[in-house]
Amino acid sequence: MNRLMLRLYALVMWLSQPLLRRKLARRGQLEPGYGYAVAERFGHYSQPLETRSELVWLHAVSLGETRTAAPLLAVLREHYPDLRILLTHGTATGREAGRALLRAGDVQVWQPWDSPAVVRRFLHHFKPRLGLLMETEVWPVTLAEARRCALPMLLVNARLSEKSLAQALRLASLSRPAYSGLSAVLAQTEADASRFARLGVTRLSVSGNLKFDVSLDAALLAKSRLWKRAEPLLLFASSRKGEEIDFLSQIRQFKDQPKRLVSPRFLLVPRHPQRFDEVAELARGLGLSVSRRSSWSDAGPSASAEAMQADVWLGDSLGEMALYYALADAALLGGSFAPLGGQNLIEAAACACPIVMGPHTFNFAQAAEQAQACGAAQRVADMTQGFAAAMALISHPQQLSDAARASLAFAAGYSGAARLTFKALQPFLRD
Repeated sequence: MNRLMLRLYALVMWLSQPLLRRKLARRGQLEPGYGYAVAERFGHYSQPLETRSELVWLHAVSLGETRTAAPLLAVLREHYPDLRILLTHGTATGREAGRALLRAGDVQVWQPWDSPAVVRRFLHHFKPRLGLLMETEVWPVTLAEARRCALPMLLVNARLSEKSLAQALRLASLSRPAYSGLSAVLAQTEADASRFARLGVTRLSVSGNLKFDVSLDAALLAKSRLWKRAEPLLLFASSRKGEEIDFLSQIRQFKDQPKRLVSPRFLLVPRHPQRFDEVAELARGLGLSVSRRSSWSDAGPSASAEAMQADVWLGDSLGEMALYYALADAALLGGSFAPLGGQNLIEAAACACPIVMGPHTFNFAQAAEQAQACGAAQRVADMTQGFAAAMALISHPQQLSDAARASLAFAAGYSGAARLTFKALQPFLRD
């Protein structure tokens, strides 16, 4: 049954390749990065054929995983200065961020489509000696082909929510062989480890969350100090479709109030860049004026008459979340007000920005619970409550100061995952 399911899955993936090409062509019209080197996704490369098995393959699908990989790469290079990395991604934002992690001798390509012929071409071309998959990236064909050629594959900084576990168990004949094909899983938490064990993973350890080890961009923090203004700023960070309209509606209602205890700036940063224009139109449709980050000079919004008069600021840039968090006095957590599992709140805490989160944080369950327990975050039932809670927080300086200090303490209190992960990887790195 397991072999049959894998064959059926592989057939579906093979048949869907024309659909993928069309999807990439459409996506490339909004984000040109998706139109770059499309042949790589199907196992055709311009890079020279590797003659020796020396590359360590690190797969970081998107922007978040790529940034999370940075502290691990730093430790690996510290101990193995000559290490060559094969870095793969699935998204344009991940690939763009990954360029900053490359050194001479490294290779960067798209993730191979999970079809047997494609994966075989990828493995034959680059001949990696070890594969490291970030967080959730378990692909049945890729793992089956890696096992066939005796390539060790590890899932690092691994997380598995109850929802994802339930989905995997429903397809157990496909998912169990994939997970059991991993050479090891380095889980973020004990709860994650116990869920992986239910899928047949036997070589398990807990190494913590690499996101706590991510360094903030000093240039962005310096810019935030230059741009910081006296009036408070409320941020909606990494918002998702369906959430922005609720947030903007709250702003509209607030603007209509005749008396206000506090008058903050509002900053909205959508999770996906292809939706920047859509979100700007949502705001205008509610009668709210918008100023976009891309229109500001290096002097920031204070130097823009449009920005200072706008009802909403739109963060339409990539790689600047640290700037936005450092500018904000408090933030609403995107992906947590719709049933999407929430986004990473650790970067906000490291910037001393307290978080108000909705009910859906299953992607980062333990971090969300820890942040709430120490006063770095608070949980609400919906956007109406979230907006009110954030406004109350920024209206009370002492409470806001206490929450900011708690945020910094939370971010500093769980570091060290990169070292623990490296220690677990050492047996696989020795020649």
